[in-house]
Amino acid sequence: TMTSVTKDTIAATLQTDIPDSVRRMLEIRTALGKTSVAKYSTMLTAVCQDHRLRGILQFYGANRSGRWAGRLVQTHNLAKNSLPDLDLARELAAAGDFDTLATLFGETAFVFSELIRTAFIPSDGCRFVVSDFAAIEARVLAWIAGEEWTLEAFRQGKDIYCETASMMYRVPVEKHGQNSHLRQKGKVAVLACGYQGGVGAMKRMDKGGTIPEDELQSVVDQWREANPKVVKLWRTCELAAKTAIQEHRTVRLAHGIAFSYINRNLFIQLPSGRKLCYWDTRLKQDDYTGRLSITYMGVNQETKQWGETETYGGKLVENIVQATARDCLAVAMTRVSALGYKIVMHVHDEMIVDVPNTDTEAPGRINAIMAQPIDWAEGLPLKGDTYETPFYKKD
Repeated sequence: TMTSVTKDTIAATLQTDIPDSVRRMLEIRTALGKTSVAKYSTMLTAVCQDHRLRGILQFYGANRSGRWAGRLVQTHNLAKNSLPDLDLARELAAAGDFDTLATLFGETAFVFSELIRTAFIPSDGCRFVVSDFAAIEARVLAWIAGEEWTLEAFRQGKDIYCETASMMYRVPVEKHGQNSHLRQKGKVAVLACGYQGGVGAMKRMDKGGTIPEDELQSVVDQWREANPKVVKLWRTCELAAKTAIQEHRTVRLAHGIAFSYINRNLFIQLPSGRKLCYWDTRLKQDDYTGRLSITYMGVNQETKQWGETETYGGKLVENIVQATARDCLAVAMTRVSALGYKIVMHVHDEMIVDVPNTDTEAPGRINAIMAQPIDWAEGLPLKGDTYETPFYKKD
């Protein structure tokens, strides 16, 4: 008996002891549910006569952070690739040899889902140089909060998940060495807890269920104890926003961040000087607790409808961090473009550059640019991760 056939409930049921026929039916249902395969149809519809896609990124499409938003093919949510031999899978798919494809790699729908990225190819005589910022949000968050131990770990090139676990549990943690089992807890905590996330955020991030449910709250508590300045930043930003709204004055924080309230709109100035705007912001008192909450008019992320939306310290910090990461990418792309390189696409915090095969210095030059200091972000340790590929993929 199942109450629903959603992705999560099917995955949970497949972990149980069920008849083979039921298992096969659920596997087929999961394969049919791979909506990402529909992107191929969109590609065929949207591609221009010169075999290029255009208009797939909207400038300032994400109104809370100012990030670019995916359009048409939605490159921001492409399926990850984990196939052991992408080249062979692409050849078999192109040849229409689906029997061999299924024999070697499994369900055809899953294979085609993983091959979506590889449909993006460079120009003739070129290859892609893909470069992204390593752990950019964790770096920006620590920089804004002044969490010095995290910044020092980044400066020394250490594994942030190991360092976080080491701070949380007060023992040395090495990726493939002593106490390596604690690294996963550090990783989930870094990804889930930075914006005031609790047990719910931990569950969403730890989709494999590697951390027992009865341990989740303790992991959250230990992460917060290890990152007191980040916790303080949540409170500081919420108080700054409320003060700006109540007193109609500008409240300034470190790194040029400032909260102001003009014509019923809350503005947050970022380190870059750009401003985020929350339209028709006001304070709303809870009838039961008496607590004042911050509300503004916008698109609710869950309902996707326009209406009153509530925000709080951790969410404001998330907006600031993601917006700052976006501005860092904009600076890096401007610098790469100034050297004459052709950026054909960018996804989240990475750029995809179309580079002639004869240019052997490009990966090193682009990687170096990603690590260059930014004028308005003094002290922010940046690092690039760059690789070359004959077609787009996740390294």
